[in-house]
Amino acid sequence: IEGLSAIVDLNAQRVMKIEDTGAVPIPPESGNYAARYLAEVRQDLKPIEITQPDGPSFVVNGHHVRWQKWDFRIGWTPREGLVLHTVGYEDGGRVRQILYRASLSEMVVPYGDPSSGHYRKNAFDVGEFGVGILANSLTLGCDCLGEIRYFDAVMADAWGVPYTLQNAICLHEEDFGILWKHTDWRTGEAEVRRSRRLVVSFITTVGNYEYGFFWYFYQDGGIQLEVKLTGILATGALRPGETSPYGAMIAPQLYAPSHQHFFNVRLDMSVEGDANTVYEVNTKAVPPGPENPHGNAFRHHSTPLRTESEAQRLVDPSSARYWKIANPAVKNRLGESVAYKLVPGEAVLPFAQPTASFMERAGFLTKHLWVTPFHPDELYASGNYPNQHRGGDGLPRWTMGNRSVEDTDLVVWYTFGHHHIPRPEDWPVMPCAYTGFHLKPVGFFDRNPGLDVPVSPPHTAGDCCPSGDQ
Repeated sequence: IEGLSAIVDLNAQRVMKIEDTGAVPIPPESGNYAARYLAEVRQDLKPIEITQPDGPSFVVNGHHVRWQKWDFRIGWTPREGLVLHTVGYEDGGRVRQILYRASLSEMVVPYGDPSSGHYRKNAFDVGEFGVGILANSLTLGCDCLGEIRYFDAVMADAWGVPYTLQNAICLHEEDFGILWKHTDWRTGEAEVRRSRRLVVSFITTVGNYEYGFFWYFYQDGGIQLEVKLTGILATGALRPGETSPYGAMIAPQLYAPSHQHFFNVRLDMSVEGDANTVYEVNTKAVPPGPENPHGNAFRHHSTPLRTESEAQRLVDPSSARYWKIANPAVKNRLGESVAYKLVPGEAVLPFAQPTASFMERAGFLTKHLWVTPFHPDELYASGNYPNQHRGGDGLPRWTMGNRSVEDTDLVVWYTFGHHHIPRPEDWPVMPCAYTGFHLKPVGFFDRNPGLDVPVSPPHTAGDCCPSGDQ
């Protein structure tokens, strides 16, 4: 009800005051979107069948998962939801370490509308609500397709009584197009391999929004986190003829405030052991001169981030910036340090002032990258209780000591965000928006680790492989 807000003391369980800024008419159009409300649906879709006659390629023993050459364990907490443990990749007959623990550390959704009833919308979905507590029980054939292995999550309710959330985590394989290909025009021969990826996912409903967290493991040693955002926009009603500069009209007399979704992922790295160092890699053009006579030269420069203050960094598309987590004590066959690089995805910064309430409590939003030495009590970017401190806790406080992060057991904290200026196409239910990042091997392997993926045999008369022997 636009213009009407109740201020409630949840501890005392009483209404403290009512804010009423004046009546606003209810928008005239319905926002119903369920199938039963649709007059007709598309009739031209033919079935797509996803089958694995011999079963999936992964092996599960309790919470231990092995797939292709990947080896890891699946965990869960009511605050973070899905947690990945001891992630490694088998190479040369042994499992090589990459990650010790990976989880969603914090998630903040600030709204940019200063009007009454909307300026308070600054949810800390991990630290205040808990995305694990709000996770969905997934259903076969809807959220995941194929040969699926589900994992339940055991949690406790508000009274400390344990309960089981069935099918909280989905594990399955899916085709992902081409892994690699080359056509030799001299011989007329083509070599192509299909890419298959392992998907570990869960979906949570936080009020009006749904968030799907999908970890992908690739045959070339890459790891990706993709967040899928869907659900229903937070909306506001307007009087006939009115508009708002702080949002977009999505239906008659209905607008959605502009907002942002920020995610911070905690990556407890373990690249071939605990003695890791983070390097920032920037690419720069070589100035015109003897070293660049044709004007085409550019170089990449790798700089170690040795302390916590040095490791507070921003994304920079102008220099194609990425960060490399390396183990200087372990070399590949070319004499270089084995490493994985963090490739940024969609990266935005808050538009709120530093004095905004949520900015004081989510100080980590000022940087895309933070690096800290491992400490067992440092798990959440905004601190343990973001709804109870006035500001400065978490990463801003921990890094004040400017500890060394060179050749040590370190944690990489990466913040990424989705900037959402709503549109009519997001109403009445929003198509998925996507954001996330990649971890890719850089000199971790001696050559393409997906070279040994076999040729995909043909299955139908229309298959692209006429004989299965490209």
